[in-house]
Amino acid sequence: MSVLMVEDSVDFSTLKDTLQLTDGNLASHLRALEEAAYLRVEKQFIGRKPNTTYHATDAGREAFKNHLNALEQLILNNRPTG
Repeated sequence: MSVLMVEDSVDFSTLKDTLQLTDGNLASHLRALEEAAYLRVEKQFIGRKPNTTYHATDAGREAFKNHLNALEQLILNNRPTG
C-alpha cells in the first residue's frame, strides 16, 4: 500500500522489483488487499503481453492512513521517559 500511496498506479512487475518479493508472495498480498477493497485491479494487454496494474481505492488510502496513525500513536505512547 505504501507504494500505491505515492503512485497513481503500479504494474505487477514494478511492485515485484520494488518490494523484492516472489510472484506468489506478492500475488497473495495483492489478492488480500483486493478482497478488502483496498485496491483496484486493471488487466489489459500491451501488444501481446498481459499487463496488470493496481490502483489504491479511497477505502484503501483511508485504511492505510489510519494504520500509520495507529503506529505513530503506539510509538508515542511507548517512548521512554526521562
